[in-house]
Amino acid sequence: MTGYYPEGRLINTVENLAAMQSLSSLAEACHEGRILEARAMVCNSAHDLIVDLGAVKGIIPREEGAVGIREGSVRDIAVISRVNRPVCFVITELTKDSSGHTVAMLSRRAAQERCMRDYVSTLIPGDIIDARITHLDSFGAFADIGCGIVSLLPIDAISVSRIDHPRERLSVGMEIKAVIRSVENGRISLSQKELLGTWEENVSSFEIGETVAGIIRSVEDYGAFVELTPNLAGLAEMKDNIRPGQQASVYIKNIIPDRMKIKLIIIDTFDYDCEPKEPVYYCTGSHIDSFCYSPASCEKRIETIFSPAPLKKCI
Repeated sequence: MTGYYPEGRLINTVENLAAMQSLSSLAEACHEGRILEARAMVCNSAHDLIVDLGAVKGIIPREEGAVGIREGSVRDIAVISRVNRPVCFVITELTKDSSGHTVAMLSRRAAQERCMRDYVSTLIPGDIIDARITHLDSFGAFADIGCGIVSLLPIDAISVSRIDHPRERLSVGMEIKAVIRSVENGRISLSQKELLGTWEENVSSFEIGETVAGIIRSVEDYGAFVELTPNLAGLAEMKDNIRPGQQASVYIKNIIPDRMKIKLIIIDTFDYDCEPKEPVYYCTGSHIDSFCYSPASCEKRIETIFSPAPLKKCI
């Protein structure tokens, strides 16, 4: 990581807290051009953000609230939605208001421009980065990849096991790892499933004869697909009165690596809403060139190849 983080990561660090201690420490941070974080307390009628700096009041003028606000390519909701959340910024000047009180003029836009120039622009497909979920939609999750710069994590890239909505895997504010899926016309698309382990890595946690927990993901004429982990599902024999979304206890009847299959028997199902669990990552490096999900013994090859060009084949 190059020093540019999703918003919220810096706010409680020793260095950031030290900068908020006094007017002189803020003046030093201004002189050095350091990126700081604090909580936005109010968005006024002019859509300026009022930021709590402790020693003095901070103001992020509307046009400095985010890259694109000034040009009209980003809506004001990008600023309004930051109220009661951490925001990054650089201090552009310390000045006096009409009452003679010192105020700090801030720019979130300047911090984002620096992040884009020095960090985001250097990212290539296959790079593994830190991100923080900012909001969820039916088609995917949006994640802050640095200084409030948001990229899309499409729903089909969240895990190998299919889901109906990203909220089944992720929650707003969750810290995740993501891999750069593509970079096209300056827009970055993310993926996570390549970091959640291969079929063999996931199936190694299970044994024939065990009864384990699962989630019913789909019900077909020939059986029900049951998720055992986000990157692993098996086919269970049909049972009456089951439906997608139910929790299940399943007996592992057989594991067949050559066919990449797990045969299951549903013991019981019940309704229970679970909060998303923190992802478990099998890949912890900073870059991958490719990811092969399927076992070497399996004729079916499921692979993602990352390259500067569009992905050749995706799982």
